[in-house]
Amino acid sequence: MPATVQVGSILMNKWPVSMQSLGLESEPCSGSWSLVKVLDGFVLDRRINAAGWNFFFMAGEVKGMFFGSLGAKKIQSALRRILEKVRKQNFNSLEVTAIVAKRFLGVRYTVVTAHSRHVQRSCYLDDTAVRRASQHS
Repeated sequence: MPATVQVGSILMNKWPVSMQSLGLESEPCSGSWSLVKVLDGFVLDRRINAAGWNFFFMAGEVKGMFFGSLGAKKIQSALRRILEKVRKQNFNSLEVTAIVAKRFLGVRYTVVTAHSRHVQRSCYLDDTAVRRASQHS
């Protein structure tokens, strides 16, 4: 997993074939997930919409936490746990929205927050069964 995961990072699982024509660069991240190299989610959303696709943002947060000081390996571990949660929902994208270091009774911990995102052609979000079928095909 790359050490460049930060707030605003977008990860995608198995790019749709026509999405590769956008000319976006990505690097392998975790398993089939890739880190998209763009400025932010808004830029990516505009490019996806220009190609005739839709980029959904899910309101529900997905969180991962770890104890100790902030470090790249710990962030990656929390992100892997978040990706497992997202994978169960069959969404094909994820946006990291917060990485916050905190303290409670002198114990340091960090919360990594992300939102599921999904790329598809239809302007209506597909249900779980359709998303699952499209990811396996």
